[in-house]
Amino acid sequence: MEDKKALWSGRFAGSTADKMQKFSQSLDTDWSFFREDIAGSRAHGKMLLKVGLLTAEEQQKIDQALLEIETEIEQGDFKPDIALEDVHMNIEARLIEKLGPMGAKIHTARSRNDQVATDYRLFMKKRIREIMQQQDALLNALINRAEKDIDVFLPGFTHLQHAQPVSLGHFWMAYFWKFHRDFNRMAAAFDQADQCPLGAGALAGTTLPIDRHYSAKLLDFTNVTENSLDTVSDRDYLLEFLFASSTFMLHISRLCEDLILWNTQEFDFIELPDAYCTGSSMMPNKKNPDALELMRGKTSGVLASLNDLMINLKGLPLTYNRDMQEDKRPVFHTLDTLEEILGLLPDLLNGVTMKSASIKQHLQKGFLLATDIAEYLVSKGVPFRHTHHIVGQAVQYCLENNKEFADLSLDEWGKFSDSIGEDLLSVLSIEAAVDRRSSFGGTARSEVKRQIKKATSLLETI
Repeated sequence: MEDKKALWSGRFAGSTADKMQKFSQSLDTDWSFFREDIAGSRAHGKMLLKVGLLTAEEQQKIDQALLEIETEIEQGDFKPDIALEDVHMNIEARLIEKLGPMGAKIHTARSRNDQVATDYRLFMKKRIREIMQQQDALLNALINRAEKDIDVFLPGFTHLQHAQPVSLGHFWMAYFWKFHRDFNRMAAAFDQADQCPLGAGALAGTTLPIDRHYSAKLLDFTNVTENSLDTVSDRDYLLEFLFASSTFMLHISRLCEDLILWNTQEFDFIELPDAYCTGSSMMPNKKNPDALELMRGKTSGVLASLNDLMINLKGLPLTYNRDMQEDKRPVFHTLDTLEEILGLLPDLLNGVTMKSASIKQHLQKGFLLATDIAEYLVSKGVPFRHTHHIVGQAVQYCLENNKEFADLSLDEWGKFSDSIGEDLLSVLSIEAAVDRRSSFGGTARSEVKRQIKKATSLLETI
């Protein structure tokens, strides 16, 4: 297609500088909206027919021409012209080229301001739905790991110090609930996007007798935006998406950090699948957790994308300002990052192998059952603060004598409290310690099974 003047050029005596054309164009981002733009124009044409602003013949010819343009783009026969700035004016110019003045009627009662808002919301609804499907796959992978690993016990940590024993199933379910909240936040972002802006016009609506609710129905929007000034200036649904993405990536990064630590020689809890690791160009002994490190590293870009758009919008007066053209790059970057990571992570998690022998050695360190002994003494009527001191003395004794709790005789235990009897021995069991933590939400296997059952039910409603 030959270069053309911008469709708004009537007011200008001179032409736009080439440098300005290159600087102001948005085709490198909004050309991704061509399907949504054509869908919006087709719905707009049907609405104009309904209210009497197009004849049936005009609407049919416009609709057919728009379908032809979509095919031209898909087949690579239609190349956008930078002089026309964006996807909207390129498609409209091609429509006019095909139909003459009749094609120019498609822009009746609309502006590029409500047009791009419509395109973007349609685009985001589709992409968010795809991400949620991938999140569902991740949630299922975590449930599967929890069921598989419910009988695996390992140290839980606070301050990266051995704290108390937990079921590995409980660990996987901890991340299930984090990611489930992220799924719900993503669903809320979808709901925010699911409001039709078409018909808000440039900023104040139109004097023509349009039917915005009919347009929304044709485009499968649940709601219609309420205020035209708000509509063309609103990018909250993008902020909602970027916030949901940011919390999701924070949880991704924390999970990756746990697995990276567990994969070290110092922890030696897991073996990562070869398919998601790489080696060193110099050191033949290396097996590096690159996939996890890259996921952790890509988190910063998503967090920056949220910050990027917030800063862009923070001082804008109502209504539309050209600054808002820059709302696409951070969102597109985030979309691509999430889809890439969600395409890898479920398979990586399914391929993790637990190293039981090594984990068992760690369970003997760090006095993991200290709290259990303190609570055993509480059951004997000793105030908790006293039991805390008693067990602390026992820990100090073990450290000074290079012993663990299991090495102490009953006579040695008796030095710390008269309330300790032979029944203490039943307390000194990792498996029993895990299952005793049966308070709601605790790590007992009975509670992990309850969580798995509830989580499975939740996913069945998605």
